[in-house]
Amino acid sequence: MTRTVTLPARPEPITVTVAETALIVVDMQNAYCSKGGYIDLVGFDVSGAPPVIEETVRLVATCRAAGIPVIYLQNGFSPDLREAPEGAPVWHKSNALRFMRANEAYAGKLITHGTWDHEIVPDLTPEPGDIVVPKARYSGFAGTNLEQILAARRIRTLLVAGVATNVSVESTIRDAYHREFFPVMVTDATMAAGPGAQQATEFNVAQFFGWLTTGAEVRAALMANEG
Repeated sequence: MTRTVTLPARPEPITVTVAETALIVVDMQNAYCSKGGYIDLVGFDVSGAPPVIEETVRLVATCRAAGIPVIYLQNGFSPDLREAPEGAPVWHKSNALRFMRANEAYAGKLITHGTWDHEIVPDLTPEPGDIVVPKARYSGFAGTNLEQILAARRIRTLLVAGVATNVSVESTIRDAYHREFFPVMVTDATMAAGPGAQQATEFNVAQFFGWLTTGAEVRAALMANEG
């Protein structure tokens, strides 16, 4: 029998088919979550990261136990910056690339493949069976095979956690919505970059692009014996 669960989400509950659900963990890397990482270096507050990491750890474990695929997005560039030529908007707008150009000591050290900054935080190291999708833009769908991975598994609903709420998380949710997926953002497993940004994205998602829930609500729903 196909199992469905109802998440007490906002702005209204949403019933999802477990076998058609995936967890997307967005950019939970040292760059965005750790002191000394790129986001910290350019002046954003990362003090709220520990509880977000803890909640994401619980969420990942619950989804694995329920048979829900866990898909990590990992943002970054090759050392030669082939993904970010000077003619691309990302060359101009990426705070990491701008910081490295202005601070020679950090050149090639921020969100660069093979560096500490690029690594997923230790508490969330992917396990065998998890999927890691590399990306070089904010959205997990931009220039990646994420859509094909989801289609091959007949996924319809995306639980979304990660950082930064107002940048890569929101970009991924918007693109998911436009590709006919049902995005559900797990609010306490996300962290924004900038004051007021978390509330702004939560408003956008609830009103226009998807649903909001919490890690505890996801765990309760998945552990309940719904038919």
